[in-house]
Amino acid sequence: MHDKKLYGTATVGTKGQIVIPAELREAFGIEPGDRLYALGSLTGKWIGFIPEEQLRSMLEKLTDNIELYKDVLERADEIKEQ
Repeated sequence: MHDKKLYGTATVGTKGQIVIPAELREAFGIEPGDRLYALGSLTGKWIGFIPEEQLRSMLEKLTDNIELYKDVLERADEIKEQ
């Protein structure tokens, strides 16, 4: 819990727009025009945003290692069958 910080509040305007607190924008290097992807739980318990570049990086790491993951799963299946 020590790596968490409350940066302030954001109010939703009449057009559904949210202003991200300046301190948070500065801390995360968010600039005008940056694309953020909106995420949330299906139960409506939380919402969040992830910068496009961070999402791309995460997806690249997952897809780069997909063959490795498949091999590990196949080996695990072979061990179970023995």
